[in-house]
Amino acid sequence: MALMITDECINCDVCESECPNAAISQGEEIFVIDSALCTECIGHHETSQCVEVCPVDCIVLNPDIVETREQLYEKYLTLTGQALHS
Repeated sequence: MALMITDECINCDVCESECPNAAISQGEEIFVIDSALCTECIGHHETSQCVEVCPVDCIVLNPDIVETREQLYEKYLTLTGQALHS
């Protein structure tokens, strides 16, 4: 699953710089995560860095975007130009 930021976000912006895929940006009211870029840090880190630094625990799994660990890793490979060619 991709991550999402809930409306408990306090706009502290510490999560934005932690994202290795640049998936986090300032939205109209709160920060948002682009699910097309979010890999939950798979391929980069052992844990989701935005979740680790969020002071209010407002970053959660997005129940509308179900992805397996393998799918997230494939997305990481594609985003970093390492996609496997068949």
